[in-house]
Amino acid sequence: MRTQPGAGRPEREHPLVREVFPELVAELTTLLEDEGESELALCARDLRLVEECGCGDGFCQSIRTADRPRGQPYGPGHRCVPLSPAAGMLILDVVDGRIVYVEILDRPPLHRRVRRAGAGGTAGGAEAGGAVRSCPRRQEAAG
Repeated sequence: MRTQPGAGRPEREHPLVREVFPELVAELTTLLEDEGESELALCARDLRLVEECGCGDGFCQSIRTADRPRGQPYGPGHRCVPLSPAAGMLILDVVDGRIVYVEILDRPPLHRRVRRAGAGGTAGGAEAGGAVRSCPRRQEAAG
């Protein structure tokens, strides 16, 4: 049985998304404000990078921002918040006012902020395409 990376770790041990992908957080904040989601816009600054999707699809760069057992639906209190970015798709899974998953599809590669220790690179890739897609790992969670 495969274990979830980072599972069981205290939340504060996960890096802040704004420290890893500052441009993504800036965009999320702006788009959420534009949608009238000011409380979520405030929360976006404090998102933690719990896990990158890892589905292997080149069009997906989605991230989990809260721990959750695999294969279990979010349940009551869940809602999707689709945003309108200039490129690709950004869809948030929100549970009880907390952003728990950021679906990032068909977008240019995210650029990691390079750490002093030399960690860097990008998370996944993006491919152009007109078809509406959804990350299989998100579908499993939402089901």
